[in-house]
Amino acid sequence: MLVVICGLSGSGRSEAANCLEDLGFFVIDNLPPSLIPKVIELAGPSTERLCLTMGSERYSEEIGPAVADLRAAAKGAPHYSHVRLWFLEARTQVLVQRYEGSRRRHPFAQRGSVEEAVEAERHALCGLRAEADVVIDTSDSNVHELRDRLVRLIDDAGTRRLTTRVLSFSFRHGLPADVDMVFDCRFLPNPHWEADLRPLDGSDERVRAFVAGSPLGERFTGHLDELCEMLLPAFEAEGKTYLTLAFGCTGGRHRSVCLAEHAAATLRRIGFDPQVQHRDLQR
Repeated sequence: MLVVICGLSGSGRSEAANCLEDLGFFVIDNLPPSLIPKVIELAGPSTERLCLTMGSERYSEEIGPAVADLRAAAKGAPHYSHVRLWFLEARTQVLVQRYEGSRRRHPFAQRGSVEEAVEAERHALCGLRAEADVVIDTSDSNVHELRDRLVRLIDDAGTRRLTTRVLSFSFRHGLPADVDMVFDCRFLPNPHWEADLRPLDGSDERVRAFVAGSPLGERFTGHLDELCEMLLPAFEAEGKTYLTLAFGCTGGRHRSVCLAEHAAATLRRIGFDPQVQHRDLQR
C-alpha cells in the first residue's frame, strides 16, 4: 500500500506520518514530486507499505500531476495495489491559532497576515483537494483521535473498497468539511423542549422513540434506508473508496445523534462497517 499525505500547513501532516510509521510504513517526509519515480524504483517489492508526505510551499503546482503519474505507475507494481491520496485540512482560524502558538513562519507568508497565508495556500491546493481519496478535517481532533481515524482507514483499505463513516454534528458549531453527504435533521421533533428528554442524548431509546418514532421520523428513516441501500453499492461499484454521511441538528445532541445511529445500523445491515463519530455530543 502506498499513501501520499498532503494538505494545508499546520493541519497535521507530521502527526499523520508519525502514525503510519508506527504502523510499519516506511515514511519519506517532504519529498519533492520529481523524485517520486526514483523512490518507487528504489523501494521495490520489499517495501510493501510506503508513505510519502509532500509540502506545498514550492511544489503546489507539481503535486497533482505527480500523484496522477504515481497512480498510473502503480498499476504495474502489484505490491502497491492500493494507492491513496489523503488531504489534511482545518478551519482557517484553527490554523492561525496553531501557527501563532508555534511561532513558526507559514510557508505561504509573504507580506500579509497568517490568515491571508492560510487562504492563499487553501486556494493553491483546491484542485489537489478535489482529487483526494479522503479529506480529513483536523480542526476538532486531537492527536489520539486523528490516529484512531488513520488506523481505521489503513485497516479498511485491504478488506473492502468502500470505507464508510457516519458523523453527527451541531450546526451551531459549523458544518464539517470532510463529508460527502449532509442531512439536516432540524425538521424533526426536538427532544430539547421535552423536560424529561432534554438531559438524555440521541443514543437513548426514549429519545429515539420520540424522534424516529414520530410520523415524520418514520417517513424520513424509511427513505434514508432506501437511499443507503441504493447509493452505497452503486458508489462501491464505481470504485469510490471513502464515504462519509453527516447528520446535523441545532445542538448536535439529540436528533443528529439519533439519525446517525440509525444510519450506522442500516449500513451494518447491508454489509458495511461504519465508523461512528458524534462530533459535538460533549459540548
